[in-house]
Amino acid sequence: MKKILFVCVENAGRSQMAEAFFRKYMPKGFEAISAGTKPSTHVNPIVLQAMKEISIDIENQTPKHISQQTIDESEKAINMGCIDKESCPTLFMKDTIDWQIPDPKGKPIEEVRKIRDQIKTKVMILIESLEENTR
Repeated sequence: MKKILFVCVENAGRSQMAEAFFRKYMPKGFEAISAGTKPSTHVNPIVLQAMKEISIDIENQTPKHISQQTIDESEKAINMGCIDKESCPTLFMKDTIDWQIPDPKGKPIEEVRKIRDQIKTKVMILIESLEENTR
C-alpha cells in the first residue's frame, strides 16, 4: 500500500478533511493518513459539522502526532498550509506539496464549507494524478 500523508500543525481540521476525502475516493493500492506537529486534543467541531453535511463522518478521528516513521513510510506528503511557521510540518519533511489552504480554526461554518470544498477539489486532482501515474 502506498501511503499519502496529509499534514498540518494541529491535525484537527484541514488534514483530517483531506484524509477523509482521500479515503472516500482513493484508488486501489493507496492509503490515507494525517498527522500534525502539535496535534490538538480533538477534531474541530465545525469541521465535523461541515463534513457531516456532505455525509462524511469523521467524528471518531483523533488528531495524531507526526513521526519520522510516518514520514518515511509515506509515498507523498501534502502540507495543508502553515500559519505557525515554527511548527510547520514542512520544516521536517522533504519533497512536500504545499496546498496553502486557510486554517478553519475560529472561522464560521460558511468559511469552513468553502475550505472543505477547496480541499475536496485538491484531493480529486491529486487522485487523478496518482491514477495517471499508475497506468
